[in-house]
Amino acid sequence: MSQGICTLSVDSLSQLFYQELKTSTGAAEAGCQKLSQRLATEVERICSESDRIQSSGDVEAWAKSLGKHRLDQCLKYYNLGSCQGRVELHSTLSAIVYRYITPPQVQTSYQARLALIEDFLQGFYVESLNAFRRENQLSDRYQPRTLLELAEYMAFSERYGKRRIPLPGHRSQQLIILRAQTFSRQQPPEMAIDIEQATDYGGDGDDLRPAASHQRVREEMIAQADDDLPENSLRGRVVEELLAYLKARNQDECADYFTLRLLDLPTQEIELLLNLTPRERDYLQQRFKYHLLRFALSHHWELVHEWLEAGLETNLGLTTQQWQQLQNTISAQQSKLLSLKQQGVSDGEAARILAMTPTQFQKQWTNLLEQAWDMRNL
Repeated sequence: MSQGICTLSVDSLSQLFYQELKTSTGAAEAGCQKLSQRLATEVERICSESDRIQSSGDVEAWAKSLGKHRLDQCLKYYNLGSCQGRVELHSTLSAIVYRYITPPQVQTSYQARLALIEDFLQGFYVESLNAFRRENQLSDRYQPRTLLELAEYMAFSERYGKRRIPLPGHRSQQLIILRAQTFSRQQPPEMAIDIEQATDYGGDGDDLRPAASHQRVREEMIAQADDDLPENSLRGRVVEELLAYLKARNQDECADYFTLRLLDLPTQEIELLLNLTPRERDYLQQRFKYHLLRFALSHHWELVHEWLEAGLETNLGLTTQQWQQLQNTISAQQSKLLSLKQQGVSDGEAARILAMTPTQFQKQWTNLLEQAWDMRNL
């Protein structure tokens, strides 16, 4: 036992966690005891090996806090249940690795990239299970059997994927991102074609064998959103295009921030993951908003407005009163421009009719979109 946790032993921590599990779950007593012991042992190890915690002057508070965080993660997955818990974990990890799963020099569709992510994550789940066995000194044949054991494994997998790995130059990166980058580099160009074909696979049944197809994985982990598939597909295109837009402009920090926002993480956790102060995070947020607005109002306005159901066919998403207000506030030239766009006239032809250069035309159109955007958000 390290000197740092002299006032709170592993047994005391284990008893503390056990009481919480017994109160919060209907799991068997033996299962609660085993999980509590593993959590307490892990927390003791972390506290004893951390110089920062040892020098904090309150190791006991750290031990309780770390244990509570891990316990809450287990309870989250336990309460979600086996099926929805897997969906939650898969969704969380997919959002983290989404922009990193792209074979080099290969253009893949959104559906093809999803299939690659499924393939990558199946391997990652095997790795995390092996790490779970190793770190908890379990048999190499150990498998989660009960709901509580599955919840413990899923919580561990999420933490394992988010571990920060030190890199040269005083940098660090999440372990799952490093794995995803390696996986992506290893994909041969023809893999994109194979994956495209795999997404068209039309098998049936719910085979749960380990060597299952991509289709089975999708059905088990993310197919609960079938009713919203067109909307989700469009949303995916917006996400994919926005990430590509940011990457093309060397805005990797904005892309990382956007990815974490997709996970609906609290501000403090985003700051921790990106190693930012509140002020730096606020600056990054403003920079991201600037690029988001440029993306939405110029480069990919049609895609974004289709997603928002605010296209030209619906008067840019404005109510009848707002549309009339817009008509009353724009110039005669802008009104003619808007009419030409609604008629389906190409930008080049419309610019010629209005005696504008392409740059002038784009500037006027962006200005119109900004006015409509402001009106929709009043």
